[in-house]
Amino acid sequence: MVSARRPPVLGKIAAELERAVVRRREAGSPGGTAGTRLAAGPGWSVYDVLCTYGPGDRPFEERHGAVAIAVVIGGTFHYRTPSGHEVMTPGSLLLGDVGQPFECGHEHGAGDRCVAFRYEPGFFEQILGAAGGRDHHFRVLRLPPLRETAPLVARAVIGVAGGEPAWEELALEMAAAAVGLAIGHLGSRPRLPARAIARVTQSVRAIDRDPAAHVSLARLAADAGLSPYHYLRTFTLVTGVTPHQFIVRARLREAAARLARENARVIDVAFESGFNDISNFNRAFRSEFGVAPLAYRRRAG
Repeated sequence: MVSARRPPVLGKIAAELERAVVRRREAGSPGGTAGTRLAAGPGWSVYDVLCTYGPGDRPFEERHGAVAIAVVIGGTFHYRTPSGHEVMTPGSLLLGDVGQPFECGHEHGAGDRCVAFRYEPGFFEQILGAAGGRDHHFRVLRLPPLRETAPLVARAVIGVAGGEPAWEELALEMAAAAVGLAIGHLGSRPRLPARAIARVTQSVRAIDRDPAAHVSLARLAADAGLSPYHYLRTFTLVTGVTPHQFIVRARLREAAARLARENARVIDVAFESGFNDISNFNRAFRSEFGVAPLAYRRRAG
């Protein structure tokens, strides 16, 4: 018998973010960011960064004080630099060069949460050289939720959710993966109207609150006020992946977090994360993370 469904780990992260936004709103205070250092070493550091800026807050220019790779684990926001603009969604990686000016805006929803890895330039160049890279500048601003980064993103989520990943190893692996994958994601995309972006970001936030909820493409499109074709096209352009890919990857991150933190049976984890068939779950999990669910739990332990 399958046990009663427990609150989703990703939903808990989203709820913590929403509570912070509500407290800020009730206090009548302006938005802000709070960074909690999770770990650090020579040349690198990692922070849990919670942001409560919203549509009423005017974006302002900042500069990356170090090479930055931030894993978005909750909320959505606009990331703008002199070279372009991207919408950041859960599972994606924000990329920034040291000294690069940028703005983060929240026109379509309040708050976001990231696990931010920061590297001193000399240390980052050491990683780059060891990984066989040549150009120490990121040529893109974002990596969408990808199969290649899924294990790294899941480990970052587990760390924030109360686990204790090997942060130094994760920082090194994250840098090497981002450099390699950024090369393959060059290219321009058509500009989208602000209204279309707003509709998609609201969809993303709804999915993030409960990735296990079963919703069809037609339902998502109707909620966004778009035809299924235009919703599919717009969602893919905004996030870099299709709605199905985004939902499946969110469910797999949820399952990975549960496996690392709980002793529940694999079948219960699969069902509670939104999968209806244990065989499909096992195949998807192995494809995403490279190992079977039980092997992942043993490694995480």
